[in-house]
Amino acid sequence: MESNKIFAILFLLISIFWVDKHHLSPKARQNPLQAVAAATQPLSASGRGIVNGDGRRVKLSCVNWPSHLEVVVAEGLSKQPVDELSQKIASMGFNCVRLTWPLYLVTNDTYATLTVRQSFTRLGLVESIAGIQDHNPWLLDLPLIGAYQAVVSSLGATNVMVILDNHISKPGWCCSNTDGNGFFGDQYFNPDVWIKGLTNMATLFNGTTNVVGMSLRNELRGPKQNTADWYRYMQQGAEAVHKANPNVLVILSGLNYDKDLSFIRQRPVNLTFTGKTVFEAHWYAFTDGSAWINGNVNQVCGRIVNNVMSSSGFLLGQGSPLFFSEFGIDIRGININDNRYFSCFLGLAADLDFDWALWTLTGSYYLRQGVVGMNEYYGVLDWDWAQPRNSSFLDRIALIQSPLQGPGAQASSDRKIIFHPLTGLCIQKMSLFQPLKLSPCLNSESWNLSPQGTLTIKGTLFCLQASGSDQQVQLGIICSSANSFWNPISDSKMHLATKLKNGTTTCLDVNSKNEIVTAACRCLSKDAPCDPTSQWFKIVNNTRSSESKKSESLMRLAMGFDWRSFLGLGT
Repeated sequence: MESNKIFAILFLLISIFWVDKHHLSPKARQNPLQAVAAATQPLSASGRGIVNGDGRRVKLSCVNWPSHLEVVVAEGLSKQPVDELSQKIASMGFNCVRLTWPLYLVTNDTYATLTVRQSFTRLGLVESIAGIQDHNPWLLDLPLIGAYQAVVSSLGATNVMVILDNHISKPGWCCSNTDGNGFFGDQYFNPDVWIKGLTNMATLFNGTTNVVGMSLRNELRGPKQNTADWYRYMQQGAEAVHKANPNVLVILSGLNYDKDLSFIRQRPVNLTFTGKTVFEAHWYAFTDGSAWINGNVNQVCGRIVNNVMSSSGFLLGQGSPLFFSEFGIDIRGININDNRYFSCFLGLAADLDFDWALWTLTGSYYLRQGVVGMNEYYGVLDWDWAQPRNSSFLDRIALIQSPLQGPGAQASSDRKIIFHPLTGLCIQKMSLFQPLKLSPCLNSESWNLSPQGTLTIKGTLFCLQASGSDQQVQLGIICSSANSFWNPISDSKMHLATKLKNGTTTCLDVNSKNEIVTAACRCLSKDAPCDPTSQWFKIVNNTRSSESKKSESLMRLAMGFDWRSFLGLGT
């Protein structure tokens, strides 16, 4: 027994110091979200990812900022100065904004000559005018397109990238099958006018370095939609944008409210240029009605993830970037359907490490669907745009805001973290005598996963072990027994289960102290009211982790270890 203890100590100490010095450089510890400031523009599509001119991965971690409603002014400018809003976006960890715009902004003579003040006045929004006078007075007498450019400029000053999203033709709330904006040939959707508008916007922002992409059209839909016209016009639109501004990414949406790109599997797009094409998709809880409440959550998650993969996610496997340009929930956390969906979404987002844009930044609207000052509960900011609506929501998305996989100079292989989507945290061990707990993923250990399912802290002999049902999970060094093998079960593939010595199957869970425990596996099938999400964990590839984290993690173990007790020397 004493020899085993001494061996463990020696191995731990060797592990701590067996780190190449170059891994400890400041550059290796750089926050990937800061990379946009130094990114070599323009961006390109390379395989399944987006890269800068140096070939390094640039992950789009965006938030939607609507500017397509009746006023045709970016929402929130009556509540806060635009520069403060840009700074808030960056401070919340977003490196990008999907800034929406209506086609009429650059194709309709009335909107071309309208000033911000006139736009609010014609809608009777006197209070909003007063708010802009207080917070952004210099905007009031700009033309609408000038105000849009000012928002882009403000974001650029904060090193925030911009995707220009043609959200709709006639300004207003989007979307429905009968709003006349849904598909080519609809009342307000003339393909020739649309291509003219795309060309105008691409030309206008050619040379604006923080404008890195253009989304051709939001949520194609309605009774007229068909694949023949999709290929005809989307390819024309892509060519027009690239001709006017060859620097930007060209982002193509699918059919059926941007839920369906399955037709690309059989017939790829045919464009004269390469290295600029990105596809986009949308996924909300309400896409599937009340399935997350009425069905077994594991089975619903498994089924819907399979649907998402077959309708759009397959593109990543084919080597094309996929941008989930809209997803979101009621950020107050009171919508059960949204809450269950979101844990499933985060598990997939971390696993696939795709680019994304959250709906939405908006705390409230000037005017939406006839309601003045409508509160937006999907908005990451509160009603007066002053602070985050729910700071715990930002904690949940923190992991997916950074790129988890390459390409890039920091990329390496065979490194994993154990992610808990319900909290957005990861499993961490502060010392050998303290329980495993959830903590921010930035501080998480890196793990190796063996083919048998053994999870070992990288660079050590310590593996994850179950000691009994409803007990804390432990680290051990004898890793050949059944209670050291962890495998995903259930349709969600996020229950991590092992077998105890008595043959009972048990799952990872979290107790009220955020400690990692095992418990009976819950909600595996049938039981719709049952919520399994505290037991959902995702083993995520994290190939961009710095090796310095290994050293820091092992040093924590060493510093927190009670060496005298371990060796039986007393105090």
